[in-house]
Amino acid sequence: MAGGAFVDTSGVRHYEGKVTAFVLITCFVAAMGGLLFGYDLGITGGVTSMDEFLIKFFPSVYKKMKDETHETSQYCKFDDQLLTLFTSSLYLAALIASFFAATTTRAWGRKASMFLGGFFFLIGALLNGFAVNIEMLIIGRLLLGFGVGFCNQSVPVYLSEMAPANIRGALNIGFQMMITIGILAANLINYSTSKMKNGWRISLGLGAVPAVVLCIGSLCLDETPNSLIERGDHEKAKSMLKRIRGTQNVDEEFQDLVDASEEASKVDHPWKNISQPEYRPQLTFCSFIPFFQQLTGINVIMFYAPVLFKILGFGDDASLMSAVISGGVNVVATLVSVFCVDKFGRRILFLEGGTQMFICQVIIGIMIAAKFGLTGQGSFTKGEADILLFFICAYVAAFAWSWGPLGWLVPSEICALEVRPAGQAINVAVNMFFTFIIAQVFLTMLCHLKFGLFFFFAGFVVIMTVFIALFLPETKNVPIEEMNRVWKSHWFWTRFVPDQVVVGGNNKKVSP
Repeated sequence: MAGGAFVDTSGVRHYEGKVTAFVLITCFVAAMGGLLFGYDLGITGGVTSMDEFLIKFFPSVYKKMKDETHETSQYCKFDDQLLTLFTSSLYLAALIASFFAATTTRAWGRKASMFLGGFFFLIGALLNGFAVNIEMLIIGRLLLGFGVGFCNQSVPVYLSEMAPANIRGALNIGFQMMITIGILAANLINYSTSKMKNGWRISLGLGAVPAVVLCIGSLCLDETPNSLIERGDHEKAKSMLKRIRGTQNVDEEFQDLVDASEEASKVDHPWKNISQPEYRPQLTFCSFIPFFQQLTGINVIMFYAPVLFKILGFGDDASLMSAVISGGVNVVATLVSVFCVDKFGRRILFLEGGTQMFICQVIIGIMIAAKFGLTGQGSFTKGEADILLFFICAYVAAFAWSWGPLGWLVPSEICALEVRPAGQAINVAVNMFFTFIIAQVFLTMLCHLKFGLFFFFAGFVVIMTVFIALFLPETKNVPIEEMNRVWKSHWFWTRFVPDQVVVGGNNKKVSP
């Protein structure tokens, strides 16, 4: 095995190396960035269902919620633009931050971007915890958004660059795993603080804990070889590559990284470059995967779960506990993806998850239609509520082993170095933009579309599943710098990828 690499029958090179404890620990610490996003997703819905919080900041919503005269439809009790702005403002800020984070990640490294993400989130959590008016809440949410934007830009890229190709999927999904753990932790905290005086302050303020952990962790992490080469520190990069691969024989992989970096340095405008025809596959998936991820409807469940359960007739404690249960399912199901993604591949998880989500959403929509109809008046019996919760959990599980982790993994692993920051920035920006849109309009859509909202999302699940079946090639076990071979061998994308492409920084023919 000369040079530390071999070529398989498909023409894709595989580098020598093994899974080291150093890589596992490093990726675990970096993945903590997902806790920030997850904690916020989980904490927001619980807080906005707490009476004390609503009385202080959204008294009109509280009045509608307690209205027992049936003048207000169950579908419309939480329809308030200021309340949804509290939730959605974070994602608008994250969208804006992602573009600044792309420049930071490329110029100063992945670590710097992670640290800034933790720092912004820390300040935002403290402002929310000590908020005395709606202005402090919104400003805090905007700072939380900057934190999420920086972390979502840098962490998936960091994980993909540090991980060996054969377990890149599992380690990258560590980010999604931390998101799910953050959601579950937030749900448990909301359940514990819901009966406390000013419990909402504790729930919001505790977001500072994962932020501090990330700030400290990012200072202790080593930079990726790709980033070190990108900034001219070749000697340290080669030493780091030997350490993370657990072998001295890294010459081939190191040279490919150097060649790729030199080629990338010739690109003055990565944003313009990614729009070129040869990068059409990367641009397509970095745009459509996050778009479709939000239109699965998952964040409706994640950050409005307690509110949604309360609307559907669950009691205060029952609504929070149901959110805890769905959060627990989310964590366990993500583990399925960790163990399956590098064994069975990305496509099978996407396709199975999409099918299961569609079936569950249709059943949920039918159950709500049967009980609440168009008037919004009705309730579930305990047995019916348990069945509804089962299908919501089955839906959450399907997302957690498919579109949840793969929505971050695939865009982070398909881009060549010269367009990687731009590609990941597009991924985060599109994700945050549509998260903002869904968060802002969901309660209004629920008020007007009623049970039809679940059929609306089910329709998009069909479209995205067909999209994956037709256009996404399998990327498991393919080194990032060899990804062009995958596009060249695909029936559709081959027309965009020229025969003469950069492979490891050298102009070589790509065999279809």
